[in-house]
Amino acid sequence: MVQKAKILLVDDRPENLLALEAILSALDQTLVRASSGEEALKALLTDDFAVILLDVQMPGMDGFETAAHIKRRERTRDIPIIFLTAINHGPHHTFRGYAAGAVDYISKPFDPWVLRAKVSVFVELYMKNCQLREQAALLRLQLEGGAKAAAPDTKEPAGLLAELSARLAAVEEQAEALSKQLDDDSADAAAVATAAHLERKLTGLRRALDALEPGTGSGAPSVPSQN
Repeated sequence: MVQKAKILLVDDRPENLLALEAILSALDQTLVRASSGEEALKALLTDDFAVILLDVQMPGMDGFETAAHIKRRERTRDIPIIFLTAINHGPHHTFRGYAAGAVDYISKPFDPWVLRAKVSVFVELYMKNCQLREQAALLRLQLEGGAKAAAPDTKEPAGLLAELSARLAAVEEQAEALSKQLDDDSADAAAVATAAHLERKLTGLRRALDALEPGTGSGAPSVPSQN
């Protein structure tokens, strides 16, 4: 069963959170509410999120300050942030949003379809990264068991290698389709860059896996970093 991605919705107004849930429910992911910046930071301590929708105008800790805290934490600094605001103060205000680490900045009222489409891109990228980490973990297990595999009483590892290769091929195919979709939709530069980074990691993992195949190399190859 494929695990659902979590999307963090941060807004001090319950009616806005309800509207966001209605818009994003079609994505069939897990939507988590936070009614303040402090509550959002608390949720980020324990859960992993694919993307954060963050209201700018909130009492106490506003969206900019909340984003600054998120970007300072190693655990959360790479989570995409989409700012939502009902106030348009011009390009300087928008620039402040991007400077705070946002991947997008959307003014209310926004087009529900556009918002859902933008969020879906980051959810897909998150899911691909999760699959890639899973493949890397399996490959590490195979590499660590390399010495044992040489023993006479150890099960032949060819079956595991074949399974790893097939699962990796599925992720590669999905990543390629996503990259084509981003090109066709003229997506945000941040999304395109994230997809390109994912493809580079996939390429490194494929090379490491190929090196394990009989007759293709010797020794235990290094597994690409997943940072």
